Amino acid sequence: MKNPEKEIKEAVKDFIEVAKLASVFIKPEELEIEYLKAPHSPPTFLPKNKMAIYGFCFEGQWLIVGMAGPKSSARYTSHHYNPKSSLSNLAKKLLKDSEMKLIIRDNPGDWIKKNCDRVNIIIDAEKGILLLALFEAFLHVRLRPIYEK
Repeated sequence: MKNPEKEIKEAVKDFIEVAKLASVFIKPEELEIEYLKAPHSPPTFLPKNKMAIYGFCFEGQWLIVGMAGPKSSARYTSHHYNPKSSLSNLAKKLLKDSEMKLIIRDNPGDWIKKNCDRVNIIIDAEKGILLLALFEAFLHVRLRPIYEK
């Protein structure tokens, strides 16, 4: 089985090189990486003047990778645990997957917290939303999350 925590650390290191190619210079210490093994508690807020990349992993397989800009705290903290919270979120995607729906029953938020690892990567908002979008796209290609097609 893959080691998703190691996988994310290597991907972040490689993204720093990708950012350099785009003339954006990031030091490793400018990225706060938090890997929460299952069961996990969702973050309660997105720090002020920060933005984030986050992802959910189940049994070594990345499910989604997303981003939250500096004004998107709810996207970062709660949307993915409630299928009715937004147009696109992990809970809703799990319920649309016939195999997963059998496993999670009717409470995808609780299932996600209990069974999925979560990664949070925090970065200063001054680095810009375009860099955040590049980071998200890089991780989509690198990690191949199954609900990001």
